[in-house]
Amino acid sequence: MVRLAAGRARALGLPTRGTTAPQRLRRVDRWLCGTQARLLRDAELVVDLGFGASAVTTLELAARVRAVNPALAVTGLEIDRARVAEAQPAAAPGVAFAHGGFELDGLRPSVVRAMNVLRQYDEGAVAAAWSAMTACGAHVLDGTCDEVGRRASWVWLGPDGPVSLTFAAHLGTLDRPSSLAERLPKALIHRNVPGERVHGVLAALDAAWDRAAPQQAYGPRQRWIAACADLARDRPVVGGRSRWRLGELTLAWDAVAPSPG
Repeated sequence: MVRLAAGRARALGLPTRGTTAPQRLRRVDRWLCGTQARLLRDAELVVDLGFGASAVTTLELAARVRAVNPALAVTGLEIDRARVAEAQPAAAPGVAFAHGGFELDGLRPSVVRAMNVLRQYDEGAVAAAWSAMTACGAHVLDGTCDEVGRRASWVWLGPDGPVSLTFAAHLGTLDRPSSLAERLPKALIHRNVPGERVHGVLAALDAAWDRAAPQQAYGPRQRWIAACADLARDRPVVGGRSRWRLGELTLAWDAVAPSPG
């Protein structure tokens, strides 16, 4: 369960492993800058929550979102004070590092990227963390990815709750779409069982992938595009071919939301 960590700042949350690497979040940032460009253009501040043992992914985020809006400020937040201190030499005009958790250190960002943070919590902590991060009206990207960023999934939250789930993969190394289940966000990773919506979506996507096998002759990208188009016939898929060709698939939250109880 989420608790307030000790300390003067009363940061909400607990330290995580802090694993990070250059380019690990490139797929996440590409989706954010591509699909949420209008939001970023009107924003003043983006927060990178839980940047980990290195400042690198915060710096990469700043470079990417500033390609959309050069005036954007970016703040990396970490609940581990030692990591904040280690990141300070990387600070630059418009890029800061501070101590904070799900309460966002009192900041009021338009967007929060919280990748690989909640993965290390209990499922019961998710609702409280989402509520804390969106309390200021922020949109939140909460998800997980593998160590090199080849497989990822994330929930996009608005101030009123979750909006969508996105899968993203390096298609050349993807054996089956259901392999992405290993990287489901904490809100869904324990729901990949029969009877749950996300399990049904992954099973349907696997079936569509199998039907698209003839497209493999033209490469895994064409097979993925065909599978996504197949799935979109009876599932609420958001976006289209321009995102599918990047190895992405986004579904409305209602299609994957956990069953009540």
